[in-house]
Amino acid sequence: MDPAIFRIDDVLGIYPDQLSEEDAWKIGSATAQFLRSLLRGYERGQANAQSLCVGRDMRTHSESLVKALIEGMNSTGANVIDIGMIDTPQMYFAINHIGTCGGVQVTASHNPAKYNGFKISGLEAKPVGADTGLKDIEHIALALLHTKGTAYGSVREMDLTAEYKNHVLKFLKPNTKKLKIAIDASNGMAGKIVPAIFGDLPIEIVSRNFQHTGKFKHEPNPLVEANLTQVKSAVKRSKCDFGVCFDGDADRLIMVDEKGNTIGCDLLTALMVPYFLEKQPKSAIVYDLRSSRVVMEEIIKHGGTPRRERVGHAFMKKALRDSHAVFGGELSGHFYYRDNFYADSGMITLVHVINIISEAEVPISELIKPLRRYSTSGELNFEVENKQDKMEELAKRYSDGQVDWFDGVTVGYKDWWFNCRPSNTEPLLRLNLEAKNKEMLEEKLSEITGLLGEPV
Repeated sequence: MDPAIFRIDDVLGIYPDQLSEEDAWKIGSATAQFLRSLLRGYERGQANAQSLCVGRDMRTHSESLVKALIEGMNSTGANVIDIGMIDTPQMYFAINHIGTCGGVQVTASHNPAKYNGFKISGLEAKPVGADTGLKDIEHIALALLHTKGTAYGSVREMDLTAEYKNHVLKFLKPNTKKLKIAIDASNGMAGKIVPAIFGDLPIEIVSRNFQHTGKFKHEPNPLVEANLTQVKSAVKRSKCDFGVCFDGDADRLIMVDEKGNTIGCDLLTALMVPYFLEKQPKSAIVYDLRSSRVVMEEIIKHGGTPRRERVGHAFMKKALRDSHAVFGGELSGHFYYRDNFYADSGMITLVHVINIISEAEVPISELIKPLRRYSTSGELNFEVENKQDKMEELAKRYSDGQVDWFDGVTVGYKDWWFNCRPSNTEPLLRLNLEAKNKEMLEEKLSEITGLLGEPV
C-alpha cells in the first residue's frame, strides 16, 4: 500500500496502481476498527451504532472497491449498510438518519476518471481527517499483512432516496417561482440526484452531461473556468434564470448568472448572508480566509458574527459546530449548514438559491452586482520548492501591513490584501489577492509575481 494515498482530508489514488481492491479491504478493516473504538458506552447500546454506512459514486471501479471495502469491514465484525450509488452529502444524511458510528463514500470527487478514493466520516458525520483519525486508520491499514478473514459482520442494502429527498426539500419555501435552470452534472452524481430530488417540481431543467459512462465530457471540477463553457452556453441559448455546474460527487457547485457570468462562491456566500440572518438574527457565519472582504462586510452589515476560518472542510465543519453558526461558505464551492448536521450540501445550496431568486424582483445578476465591489485575482498557483522560506520573504516584504499566519501568510492593507498558503500535496504556493480596483490589483500582482515567479 502506498502511504501517499492518505492525504489531509481523504484517501485518493490512481486505480489500480495506487489504490486497489486489496488496499480497499485493508482500509475498510482499519476504518471499522477505528470508528467502533470511539463509541462510548451509551452509544454502543443503540441499534445501529456499531454499523457503518458505505456508498459510492458512478466511477467504473467504485463498485469493486466498495465490495472489497465492505469485506474488510465485515472481517472485524462490523455490520455494514450499503446505501448504493449516491452523492457524497447523502452519506452525511445517512449516518445521522440511521444512527451509525460513521461511513465511507467511495469517490474521487472532482479528479479525472483514473482516480478513486475514500471520504471517511465518523459519528454524526464528523469528518475524519489527518488530525481526527485518518493517521490512525493509515497506521492500522499499513500494519495489516493480509486481506483474508472470516466475514462475520452482516451487510444489508438500503435505498434512502425518498428520505433524502424529503430532507433536502424541507428547506424549499412554498410557492417558489417557475424557474428555468441550466444544470451541468459533469457526468457525475448530480446526473442521478438532481432528477430524483427536483424532477417533479415546477422547475424546468436544461440538462447537460447527466449520463454516467465512466468518462467525463469535461473535467468534473467546476472551479476551472473552462469547465463552465457548456453550462454558460446552455444558460444563454435557453434563456435560463441561472446555471449550476456540480463537481463529480455533487457536494460542490459553481453558479453562473442569467447572462452567463461566473458567480464567485464568496459572492454567493455574501448573497446568502441576509437570507440566513433574517431567519437567525445575530448568528455566526463562517467563511474561509480566501474569501472577498465583501463577505465579512455583509455579515457585519446585517448584524451577524463573522467567523474567519482555515481552508478545508474539516476546519469549516468544526468552526460551524464550535460557533453554532447557521451557515458557512468556502471559495471552493462547499456550502455548510447547521440544519444539515453542520455538513456541506450541493443540493441544499441549490434549494436556498431557488428560494432567494423566487423572492427577488430582479435577476440574479442584479442581486450580485453590488457585491462585485472589489477586484480579485482568483487563486493562482506558483511552483516553489521551499514554500516556508518564500512565505516568510513575503511577510518581511510587506511587514508594514497586518500580518497573520492563520493559514499560510495573510497580509492586509486598507485598500488591498492577499493570502499565500502552501499546497499540502504539491510544491505549490496558492495566492489569492484582492484590491479596491483593477489598477491596484494589477500593480500588486506584478509586485508579488516578481517574488514568486510566473503562475503555473
